[in-house]
Amino acid sequence: MSRYTGSTWKISRRLGISLSETGKELKKRPYPPGEHGQGRRGKISNYGLQLQEKQKLRFLYGLGEKQFRRTFDDAAKLPGITGENFMVLLESRLDNLVFRLGFARTRAAARQLVVHGHVTVDGGKVDIPSYRLKPGQTIGLKEKSRQLTVVQEALEGRPTLPEYLEYDENAMTGTFTRLPKREELHPDINEAVIVEYYSR
Repeated sequence: MSRYTGSTWKISRRLGISLSETGKELKKRPYPPGEHGQGRRGKISNYGLQLQEKQKLRFLYGLGEKQFRRTFDDAAKLPGITGENFMVLLESRLDNLVFRLGFARTRAAARQLVVHGHVTVDGGKVDIPSYRLKPGQTIGLKEKSRQLTVVQEALEGRPTLPEYLEYDENAMTGTFTRLPKREELHPDINEAVIVEYYSR
């Protein structure tokens, strides 16, 4: 399945989750899109609930189904709780951390920065959005890329930095200090249901 490029606001309203994590999508119309969005909805089956939860997380990080499943399989091989491992692996992606540091306003914009070669990891160019960072690694921007209008505008409206990241204002670099804890990740995701979905 190819990556979704349509309206993320419609997806947010359909799934009942803010994919931008700002809440803007649900502020004005907190119900599913379409003619019958405000009507009564039938009871969702157990499978439907599992699928919905999986789609929430997949669209939140902007992954295609194959890549999403591959990440889940990697998480299942790690010691500990599979669902939590899965969310930590997704959060450790380079495109996501570029977004968290405020270099881009959305994960899609962060992915574009990475793919176009603007982002560095420990001083070297990395153009793979799915690159997984390890604690201690540093994310930066190329010298010329720091002056990009999209970067400057994103930094001006940067949200609060997660505690597992540190930002050096002068060097314009961010350090992934440690792996995030589950309570620091999205509270509206029930990862146990996603594990059930893939364990069918």
